[in-house]
Formats: sequence, structure tokens, C-alpha cells
Amino acid sequence: MGMSARDSTGMVGQMPVVAAGVRDHATISRLRLALRAFALSLLLAASLFAGGFGWFANKVSHLTTPADPAKADAIIVLTGGQSRLDAAMDLLASGKGERLLISGVHPSASRRQLQAAIGGDKRLFSCCVDIDRAALDTIGNAEESAKWVENHAYGTVILVTNNYHMPRSLLEMGRLLHGAKLEPYPVVNSNLDNGGWLTKPQALRVLFTEYNKYLLALVRGIVPLKPTPGGISLAETKVGG
Repeated sequence: MGMSARDSTGMVGQMPVVAAGVRDHATISRLRLALRAFALSLLLAASLFAGGFGWFANKVSHLTTPADPAKADAIIVLTGGQSRLDAAMDLLASGKGERLLISGVHPSASRRQLQAAIGGDKRLFSCCVDIDRAALDTIGNAEESAKWVENHAYGTVILVTNNYHMPRSLLEMGRLLHGAKLEPYPVVNSNLDNGGWLTKPQALRVLFTEYNKYLLALVRGIVPLKPTPGGISLAETKVGG
């Protein structure tokens, strides 16, 4: 039996409603897929971040101060603690380098005040210690240190800083000291080996902060470089250290 005009009209009237429902269902499905993909991306990013932090903390916690480092042409110490300065002066006094650069000294600190704070042989400090007051962060340390190394044509340099600060310092220095070899001399103030950093909130905070700065330093490596009047290539965008 044929379909009546009324039935035919009723079916036609319902077709737009059915089509709209199909479109809405498809939109909802795509939205769910997008949300799932976003959630998985966040989970993956969080897992990578946490795994990277574990690697970083483990690497730093296993850094030790060399008992008898090989002799180098010069020594660079990045300010940030008395123990760093004491270690650098001891290396200079023991003949591990010809000269010492103290990078990142506060502009208001005079040479006499710095020598008094460090102590040691005044004549050694007078003859063989250079002071950089221009650097304000790790990036500045690298820039000023590179100028100093190139001006003196040093081939090997002992780099002194705290263990947690060493990975980022080597990264920033390595970008600019193309002709010199860096020998790390990490200063260890607190034993973090065997997961000790997990039980020390202060150490955990320092490591986490430094890890984030290390990641930012890695990102800086993607930024194009440009030559400066001094002949040293610097990233066009800087991140505070």
C-alpha cells in the first residue's frame, strides 16, 4: 500500500531534526576525543617533567668534589656562597690555576672587602684574582667569563660552583666557551646521595627551583644567536638565572 501524503509530509518534517541530532552527536564525540587527547598530553608532559626532575636530582646528588683535580690554566668561581669562594681560593693557592675570576660580585663590594671576607694570602689575592661585577645571573656569569677566558687565551678552566648549580652553569658556559675546556669542581654543602634530597624539604625546594631554571636554559638553546660587539654570540632572548 502506498504512503499517504500526510505520512510523507510527517517524515519529511522530521528529517531536519534527525540530521541535527546526528551532527550534535558527532560534535560531542569529537569534543570528547579532543579532551581525551588533551588529558593524555598533560599526563605525558607531567610524566616527562617528573621523570626529568628525578634524573636531575639524582645526577646532582651524585656529584662529588674532586679530591685532586688536574691543573688547569685558570679558575672561575660563580658567587653565591662562602664555600664556593673558599674552594676557589684553595685551588688557586695550591697552584691548580694561574688566575682566578670571581664572577658576579655585587657592585658595591670593594676589592678590599672581598679579600677580607675570603681571607687567605693577600699577596695571592692582589696578584692573581680578577673580579667581575657586571654579571647579575648565570647567563651574565657565562658572558663575562667567556670574555675573560678569550682575553687571556686560556685553554682549560676549572669551574667552581655548588653541585645543584653545576649542570646549568656548564650548559650556559659551554655555549660561549667554544675554545676552552671546562673542568667542573662542584662544591657539596649537603650530602644528598642515596635519595637524601627526598627527606630534606629545603634541598628538595632548591633542586626543584634549579631544575626549572635548567629547563629554561635548555629552551634558550633553541633561540637564534647573534654576534655582539665583543665577538661573543648571545641568545637574543634572556631568561633570568
